[in-house]
Amino acid sequence: MPEQPERLKPLATICNGIMSVPFGGALQRLCLGFAEPLLQAMTNSPDLKALRDRLDVLDGSLLDAIRERQQIIAAIGEAKRGMGKPLRDFAREKDVLDRAEANAAKRGLDASLAHELMKLLIQHSLTHQEIAHIRAQATGAGLRALVVGGAGQMGRWFASFLDSQGFNVEICDPNASADEAFPAHTRLDSSLLNTDLILVAAGLRASAGILRELVTMAPTKAVIIDIASIKEPLRPSLVALKDAGWQVASLHPMFGPSAVLLADRHVVVIDLGCPDATALARSLFANTTAVVSELSLDAHDRIMAEVLGLSHALNIAFALALAEGKADGDLLQRVSSSTFDAQSKVARRVLNENPNLYFEIQTENPNNAAQLDRLATALQHLSLAVAARDIDTFRALMARGRELLGPG
Repeated sequence: MPEQPERLKPLATICNGIMSVPFGGALQRLCLGFAEPLLQAMTNSPDLKALRDRLDVLDGSLLDAIRERQQIIAAIGEAKRGMGKPLRDFAREKDVLDRAEANAAKRGLDASLAHELMKLLIQHSLTHQEIAHIRAQATGAGLRALVVGGAGQMGRWFASFLDSQGFNVEICDPNASADEAFPAHTRLDSSLLNTDLILVAAGLRASAGILRELVTMAPTKAVIIDIASIKEPLRPSLVALKDAGWQVASLHPMFGPSAVLLADRHVVVIDLGCPDATALARSLFANTTAVVSELSLDAHDRIMAEVLGLSHALNIAFALALAEGKADGDLLQRVSSSTFDAQSKVARRVLNENPNLYFEIQTENPNNAAQLDRLATALQHLSLAVAARDIDTFRALMARGRELLGPG
């Protein structure tokens, strides 16, 4: 047999050893028939290590290009701040994505891959620009903020967020530990109220209790802002605080504590009739890429029954229906469709949230019962149409939903 490269010698040794056994020429010819073509193919095949080495170099070059792109993005962000331009330019983002798809097509690459890659780079660029922009604007410079509930997940998020805007932040939380990132207090008393902003970031029932406690205290210059998901349990205290002379407003961040980039995230501001408080609430997100909307106190909970209550219930019911059917989770994942994947992903996120919070969202919103009734009715209509094999009704049900949500 011909001389073999070093990496093939173990295989060649085995084959030679087999062929030396005195079992006759038939076995030797059989071994040669398999071994020689295999060795020849391995000898002529590209060196796998060399190919991987080349790939490692290319990966490094890609990362170098991304680093250079981020540096250019940072310079663009500084230029935009100097010119007073907004942080986000939607027309420019569209141009970048369209150009990436066109360039990919010219190179014989998948346009969707180029689109997703550039979209990811844009999101990371916006994250860095947003953080730099918030720090540069220093909206809270010279102001003090007390985050009540600051040892919780959203409390910590807001403490860091306010700190990035230049606020001097302290937190108040009975569960605060000795190693908190900001000066911490475990008890709310009047000595802490000499501040510019009191942000209440506790759970729903805890927030209601904190606001009731604040009603008993003499008003200060501080603006009080809550971030509760449902406002009805807080309404009496919010009204009482305003009547007592406090400046009050309400926020609802439509995202969780894992949020880093606020692009395409939504924030709801509720004007309670205190102009200074409402202006401060708006200003907290003015230098971010978040989409800020305003709702009345009455409209907020009515809409949240659909946005939160209905969507949470639907995803819990989806997972529960699978569990009741004793579905094989591993098998479902192996044969799942794109629709099932998307629905499962959302359901998993819902099911891994805080059940106490999600229970409060269902039970404390007086508008939720009607939404659950509508969900049951919709399922009944669907079941009847399927049982009757009524294609016209089935089409009509899909069309009615499509009219509201729009095309895919």
